[in-house]
Amino acid sequence: MSAFIQIVIGGLLQGGVFAIVALGFSLVYRVTNVVNLSQGAFCVLGAMGMYYFQVEFGWPILPAALAAVAASTAFGVLVGAVTFVPAVSRLPGSSALVLTAGLLTFFIGVTLVVWGNQPYALPPFSGEAPFVIGGVRVPTQGVWLAAVAGALIVGLWLLLAKTALGRALRACAENPLAARLMGIDLPRMMLLSFALAGLIGAAGGVLVAPIMSLQFDTGQFFTISGFVAVAIGGMASFAGSIVGGLLLGVAEQFAAFYVSSVFANTLALLLLLVVLIVRPAGLFASGPARRSDVRDDARIHRAVVRLEGRGAIAFALALVAVLALLPLLPLPGGLLSSLVIALILFVAVLGLDVLMGYAGQVSLGHAGFMAVGGYAAAILATSYGWPPLAATFVALVLSVVCALVLAAATQRLRGHYLALATLAFGLLVDSLAVGLVDLTGGPSGLVGIPAFEVAGFAFDTQARMYYLVLALSVVLVVLLEGGMRLGFGRALKAVRSDQLAAAALGVDVGRHKVIALCISAALASLSGSLYAFNFHFLSPEIVSTTRSFEMIAMLVLGGEGTLIGGFFGSVVLTLLPTLVQDLAVYKTAVEGAILVVIVLLMPEGLFGRIALWLARLAPRRARRPTGAVP
Repeated sequence: MSAFIQIVIGGLLQGGVFAIVALGFSLVYRVTNVVNLSQGAFCVLGAMGMYYFQVEFGWPILPAALAAVAASTAFGVLVGAVTFVPAVSRLPGSSALVLTAGLLTFFIGVTLVVWGNQPYALPPFSGEAPFVIGGVRVPTQGVWLAAVAGALIVGLWLLLAKTALGRALRACAENPLAARLMGIDLPRMMLLSFALAGLIGAAGGVLVAPIMSLQFDTGQFFTISGFVAVAIGGMASFAGSIVGGLLLGVAEQFAAFYVSSVFANTLALLLLLVVLIVRPAGLFASGPARRSDVRDDARIHRAVVRLEGRGAIAFALALVAVLALLPLLPLPGGLLSSLVIALILFVAVLGLDVLMGYAGQVSLGHAGFMAVGGYAAAILATSYGWPPLAATFVALVLSVVCALVLAAATQRLRGHYLALATLAFGLLVDSLAVGLVDLTGGPSGLVGIPAFEVAGFAFDTQARMYYLVLALSVVLVVLLEGGMRLGFGRALKAVRSDQLAAAALGVDVGRHKVIALCISAALASLSGSLYAFNFHFLSPEIVSTTRSFEMIAMLVLGGEGTLIGGFFGSVVLTLLPTLVQDLAVYKTAVEGAILVVIVLLMPEGLFGRIALWLARLAPRRARRPTGAVP
């Protein structure tokens, strides 16, 4: 019995941290209707600030904690004013979600640059010795966590329920247009919610630092855990955030004790998927159910800038010719290998463009399909001796089946809940890749994967692999470009622009979204298989959630809804660390910063900017780029 209670206490302690992060998610979502994926980064900023003030500067605990929270909150105000509020005010929700993913990536990169990759930990505030009550050990830090979490919850409730400022925040959440007409400064309320969420996250980081070791990428762990917790409890419910966090913590502790610590995250993600399927709005849905005939987003998507006509054909032929001649040139060491990687990732980004750029559905777990394809093909080729081509085809079919199952399970979801479901799928695949050691090699990875070959011809050199992937990319772009010019492509653009209007025009919205997801999964699977055969090795890190965020950055940087734009994003983000080896440590921060800047200032992406530039060079001889309604 004491062991059971000890597990519950451990779960409540861990779940308390998740609940604090989830509170920040819920607060921002209630005011802006946007999921702030950078929330977990404030936990790490608060914890690292606490380490510096307490350990490096020798400050007492209370002043160090207050200074760390204040500094993190001030930084949050600055970031929110410059990036978050402008994005929410004028961009569609999907773009705002991508921007917060960029902020998270940027924060992780900055943390890596400033603090390095070594773990940090703080001593407990009240000593190492736990309280012992009836044979049950209660960590002293748990008391601090419960007390501060309770104070935050009560303070937040008093602010929202008993003050004019709180009523203004609630008005923004319930009806932003009416709140603006009543004289409420909506951007200021958005910034306030972002700052309060940063304060809550920083306080949680200060409290959790003595419990667990933290390092530069722990912010992603907090973001994912908080996102899962708030989705279980209910996005717009403070009570649901708390219950969801505690439930998630207890569930993971029980899974770790009674099943295996390796599969604790797997079972927690299965719990999330069950909740999303049974109660899409969470256990504590706040307010009336949203009508299915109400448009998800009040802010329309921007027009997509593309080359058309002869200009597009000339540009494509010139680009292919340049790429075909590159291996014949004296390239710097490692550049050809990096180009192969960029082209392989471009295949996956093509699929992401179909889903995000054309259908308007945000996927945060795209690397999950890449992992399914990579591991399935590699296992069939190494363990069962299958020809690589046949193994790749079977892996592609398996990924499409997974996409169909995911679509069937999540057909009632839309908006950020659909993005969360794809994230859960990616994390679930990643967790299985780590846990199924006998099948996948676990964290050490799968080795001995043969080279890709067709009819006995092995693509066992980088030059051969380069031409294979280049030819495959050209074929895929041509096929997809043709498909997007047909009725199917026009229907996807209508779905992206306005699902309600598309349905009124006779478009089967659900069917087109499923087809887009299947195409996306198939191309990601193909990319994962090629990646495995090229490297002769595959590990969970290569196809983790970080890879999903990286591919989103590649797509946004190159230009959504253009197909070819993802190539430029893939090349830039892949070659940047190769060309500038000394700046490799800045790669993550640069990726995040580029994603934020592109979303805010250059939503047409690099390819769209190139199209506009070419149109200015030859305005009479070439047709101007078309801003097609996505």
